Amino acid sequence: MKGFRHATRLCVRNFQVDWQGIVHNAIYLEYFEIGRVEYLRGLGHILDLASVNRSTRVVLARNEIDYILPARFDDLLDVGTRVSMIGTSSFVFEGVIEVHKTKKLIARNRAVHVWLHPTEGYPIPVPGKFISRVEAYERKLIPRKIADL
Repeated sequence: MKGFRHATRLCVRNFQVDWQGIVHNAIYLEYFEIGRVEYLRGLGHILDLASVNRSTRVVLARNEIDYILPARFDDLLDVGTRVSMIGTSSFVFEGVIEVHKTKKLIARNRAVHVWLHPTEGYPIPVPGKFISRVEAYERKLIPRKIADL
């Protein structure tokens, strides 16, 4: 988890394993999403999914996964999460999954999120309060340029 200040621990469940005896490729998306949600909770960012009158609307625009090694039933996994870049209206989460016991890298993730106007749906600037919270948590300035998507 070097370079990741936030980690979430998960256990592979039997229903997440496919006919080959390994975690199904789509499940890794869930693992990384759990890591991102827990990271935001750690920042104190309110995740109000039930409210119709949300003042925050952030959507996933791109999600990349590199599968390195398979995870298996009952593996205890650590999901590392960090914000690595912040653009004008978007930001990038990076994630890694490691086997807790061996520290072997299972997968890497890069997820681009876009901040949207809560009712109109067009991109708006990433709020300064969010940037400040991320930089305080990460204890460093986050690069402000997003590479070609």
